[in-house]
Amino acid sequence: MSRIRTLAPGVAVSAAIAVICWFLGQAVPLVGGAVFAILLGMVIATVWKNKGAAGPGIKFASKKILQTAVVLLGFGLPLTQLAQVGALSLPVILATISASLITAAVLCRVMHIPGRTATLIGVGSSICGGSAIAATAPVIKADDQEVAHAISVVFLFNVLAALIFPTLGDAIGMTNDGFGLFAGTAVNDTSSVTAAATVWDGMHPGANALDYATIVKLTRTLAIIPITFVLALWVSARERKTATSANGTETKANAASGFSLKRALPTFIILFVCASLVATVAAAAGVSGAVFDPLKTLSKFFIVVAMAAIGLNTDVVGLVKSGAKPIVLGAACWVAIACTSLGVQHLLGLW
Repeated sequence: MSRIRTLAPGVAVSAAIAVICWFLGQAVPLVGGAVFAILLGMVIATVWKNKGAAGPGIKFASKKILQTAVVLLGFGLPLTQLAQVGALSLPVILATISASLITAAVLCRVMHIPGRTATLIGVGSSICGGSAIAATAPVIKADDQEVAHAISVVFLFNVLAALIFPTLGDAIGMTNDGFGLFAGTAVNDTSSVTAAATVWDGMHPGANALDYATIVKLTRTLAIIPITFVLALWVSARERKTATSANGTETKANAASGFSLKRALPTFIILFVCASLVATVAAAAGVSGAVFDPLKTLSKFFIVVAMAAIGLNTDVVGLVKSGAKPIVLGAACWVAIACTSLGVQHLLGLW
C-alpha cells in the first residue's frame, strides 16, 4: 500500500497528460497521441524542474507502464498476419529493415553517435516507430532522454513520408498494390501508414491501397520479436564481457554460470510473445480479432502515458545541445528504407 501511495502522484500526472493527448491524437492522427504526450511533457518539464513526490511515479510510468504496453501490444499481432501477406512482401520487408539497421550501425561509428540512440532510431525507423522504440528501450537500457530523442527524430521523418510519398508514388507510376506495399514498408508508424494510403486512395478513386498497406505494416511489426530477442542477448553478452574485463580473467565455468536468462530475455518480452501466441491461437480457432480490441486500445493508451512520463523526465536543453547528428541519422535511415523498398519492388516487378 505504501508503494502505491509513493507511485500514485507521478502516475496520476502522467495519466492526466495522456488523457489530453489521447484526444488530441484522435483529432490529429497524423501526429498521434504519443508524440503530443512527449512534446507536452517536455514543455511542462521546462518549468517543473523539481518533481518532488511525483518523481518515483513518473519514473515508474516511463519504465513499467511502457513495458506493460508492449505486452498488451502482442494481442494485436497474431503471427498469422505473416501468412496473410505471404511471401510477396517479405523480401521487401526484410530488405528495408536490414537497410535501416545497417545504415544506423555504420553511421553510429562514422559520426560517433551514442550507440543506444542510434539503435533506437534504426529500430524505430525500420519497424514501427514508437512501438518498436518502446519495446527496444528497456532491453538496451536506454534512458528517457535517449527515448525522447529517438521518438522526435523518427516522428519528423514519419510525417514527411506521409506527406510526400503519395505524390512520389503517383509521379513514378506505382500501382495501387505497389503503393500499398511501399507505404507499409517505408512509413514507420501505423497512423502515418494509414494516412499515406488514404491520401493515395483519394487520389485514385476505386483504389484500396489502405487494406494492403495495413496488413504489410502489421506483418513488418512482427519483427519486434526477433530483433528485441537478439538485442537482449547482445546486451547480456556485452555486460558479461564488461564484468570479466573489470574483474580479470574468468573461467569457463564461471562464464557459464554468469549467464542469466532473465537478463538475456526480459520478462516483458516473453509475455509479449505469449500474448502474440494467444492471439494467433484465437485467430486459428475462429475467434474474432475484435475480442482483443480493448487490450490493443489499452496498450496504445499506456504508450501515451509512458511517453508523457518520458517527456516529463527529459532535459530539453540537453536534447537541443545534443546536436544535429541524430537528425542526420534519421534522415539517412529514412532515405535508405524508401530507396530499398522501391528498388526491391522494381526488381521483383511489383509495380
